[in-house]
Amino acid sequence: LPEVPTMAVEKVFVYNNTSIVQDEILAHRLGLIPIRADPRLFEYRNQGDEEGTEIDTLQFQLKIKCSRNPQAAKESSDPNELYFNHKVYSKHMTWVPLGNQTDLFPDADFRPVHDDILIALLRPGQEIDVLMHCVKGIGKDHAKFSPVATASYRLLPDITLLQPIEDEAAEMLQKCFSPGVIEIQNIKGKKVARVANARLDTFSREVFRHEGLKNLVRLARVRNHYIFSVESTGILPPDVLVSEAIKILMGKCQRFLNELDSVPME
Repeated sequence: LPEVPTMAVEKVFVYNNTSIVQDEILAHRLGLIPIRADPRLFEYRNQGDEEGTEIDTLQFQLKIKCSRNPQAAKESSDPNELYFNHKVYSKHMTWVPLGNQTDLFPDADFRPVHDDILIALLRPGQEIDVLMHCVKGIGKDHAKFSPVATASYRLLPDITLLQPIEDEAAEMLQKCFSPGVIEIQNIKGKKVARVANARLDTFSREVFRHEGLKNLVRLARVRNHYIFSVESTGILPPDVLVSEAIKILMGKCQRFLNELDSVPME
């Protein structure tokens, strides 16, 4: 969450903005749009640098103007029919190569992660003309640089059936858990419940609301088995995020060991 770097809009140069969205709010909205660009290809921008270079900055342009649709029906009240470009989406952001970036990244497709992020609404005559500089940063400095939407962990569930559960009780037991946790098998003409995949359980404890079932099931957790869930914003895949985070953690440990070695022992 806080230390795996990404690229995000840091500076917005507003040449024209006649929309109802104020310049500061527009810049903030643009900053929170995740940019599909591998941060490992870029360097951190030096503090105080006014102009970006091809190795530390990505440049995007957003230039759009709303106009009336002369072919629209007179009785229509639908903005989608009445106006052209009345909705400004992230897909309208276009990459403007800096320096020799075209040669550095010949196969690059730098763009927002999602094309349908709504930025602003316009009416005829209103327009937005801005230039954006994306730089490399970390979530510790600003949330817009965080590549992770959510990250959580839980212990592996352990579900034990204390005695055979059959027929109607088996079907009731299956409904008490998340889909896929309990499986019903047909054994000698009887429906018998078995634990198919305890990992899918969300620990709702619904089974304890049923008098006939609560003493037939034991719920526990495997104390040394963790399940980590990482939801990416789309900038980097979750497996890459985890590996990069581990590299950062290893670097911290190495720095700590180096500090210990440099301290003279008494």
